[in-house]
Amino acid sequence: MEGIKDKVAIIGMGCSKFGENWDKSADDMIIDAVYEAYEDAGIESKDIGAAWLGTYVTEWTGQMLSRALKLDYVPVTRVENACATGSDALRNACYAVASGACDIALAVGVEKLKDSGYTGLPDFELLRRQSNTYRTRTYSPPGHFAMMATKYFDKYGLDPEEGKRIIGEIAVKNHHNGALAPKAHFQSETTLEKVLAAPMVAWPLGLFDCCGVSDGAAAAIVTRADLAEKFRADPVYIKALQIAVGPYEGYMSPKYDWVHVEETARAGERAYAEAGIKNPREEISIAEVHDCFTITELVIMEDLKFSERGKAADDVRSGFFHLDGGLPVNTDGGLKCFGHPIGASGLRMMYEVYKQLQQKADKRQIKNPRLGLTHNLGGTPATCSVSVIIAGNEKG
Repeated sequence: MEGIKDKVAIIGMGCSKFGENWDKSADDMIIDAVYEAYEDAGIESKDIGAAWLGTYVTEWTGQMLSRALKLDYVPVTRVENACATGSDALRNACYAVASGACDIALAVGVEKLKDSGYTGLPDFELLRRQSNTYRTRTYSPPGHFAMMATKYFDKYGLDPEEGKRIIGEIAVKNHHNGALAPKAHFQSETTLEKVLAAPMVAWPLGLFDCCGVSDGAAAAIVTRADLAEKFRADPVYIKALQIAVGPYEGYMSPKYDWVHVEETARAGERAYAEAGIKNPREEISIAEVHDCFTITELVIMEDLKFSERGKAADDVRSGFFHLDGGLPVNTDGGLKCFGHPIGASGLRMMYEVYKQLQQKADKRQIKNPRLGLTHNLGGTPATCSVSVIIAGNEKG
């Protein structure tokens, strides 16, 4: 299989401020993100050949994007793939450019959740009047990921209180990074003592172990790699685009161990093969991963082979994933500080990777980045949709 490596480049990106954006509509946030991307790429709306809109529940067609941007009757396709929605919009735009269907494509992710009437994430199954016989109506994301945490502590011999301190350190790290990110929802540092004393949501996950619900939008403009340097001197090249969607095997099989996510492992393996990466711990410079809960980030480190199985806690203790560590993770604060406007998160992650690879991340800037990875997980540990995208600042 030939793959996508070095066939497509990102030439412009934009990102709205994430948060409780009561004063902005979804259209407003789209305009904020896309016009920043236009300026970054040095293009205008008329240059867009096709567009993809990623949104979970904010809109049901691509018409929102055309309306907000006044696109000139170009094809617009709505994409939805749970929490991987924004990344899948980028994936589709990249494939369109690589195929020759258009020279310049736009990918946008947006979600407006704070005005929805829900206190948490909307129940997609109820909105579509679907029933799900594989899980009960008492299902909750914190509950499922709490089961992952307790199982992980047990399997790898972590005292429960020590395990809670380990995942608490992830929250502290991400809040430190988020305090340096002007577009983050939460821009304040926290302490391990505060994390451990926070109200419990689903033991061992307290308030600071869970990401927030936010509004936001992000956008990317892509073109063929051979055209990229006509637009800018520092394009970012796509190295791998992979998505793995599980067949509910985790719920159906008693063999599922609850300490790994098979979809992340499979998508990661395929992405590394597509990008030609042999040692991800050494070769990946920066990773933006789906820290919906702190335990999720811990397990992702092992599923993506950044840490050995059962050893991610050691890397957390050593600071390996800090801004000045061996492999900085969630350098902008992640979902923990940006919140999770579902359709926008994947492209927001790529926005951070893009800025880091261009050495434009200001106080968050890491040293000599070469390859960046984004990861989204939509669902539960037992079954989900996962995206892994790898990008780099050099061809070849």
